[in-house]
Amino acid sequence: MASQERETGKKFYPDYLTEILFVAFVVIEITVVLAMAFPQGIGRQIDFSAPYRPKPEWYFLWLYQLVRYFPGRAAFFGTVVIPIASMVVLICIPYLDRGKHGRLTASAIGMALLFVFILFTLVAALNP
Repeated sequence: MASQERETGKKFYPDYLTEILFVAFVVIEITVVLAMAFPQGIGRQIDFSAPYRPKPEWYFLWLYQLVRYFPGRAAFFGTVVIPIASMVVLICIPYLDRGKHGRLTASAIGMALLFVFILFTLVAALNP
């Protein structure tokens, strides 16, 4: 460290510290200017005359779609059993990744779960 200090003639304090603080202030200033120039909207507009139709965020849409497929008394199966089973399968994937075709089996199971998640999410998003 002392050799670098002698070669460049700069010390951490005050030379490098002022450079670091200058860059930090410039980044903060650019962020504030961009936030003021392009303000974020407050969300979707609410129509109080329309009937209330709850719709969850995108990451819960697949569960929302499962509730549609399993109404009434079967809702427990669609909202508890299937999600827990899928999470157990995801947790067990490292243990399935053994043997001759283990990697292929684990990849196929993971891709199938991902495909079902994406499919149910898209169906729920496109179906009002």
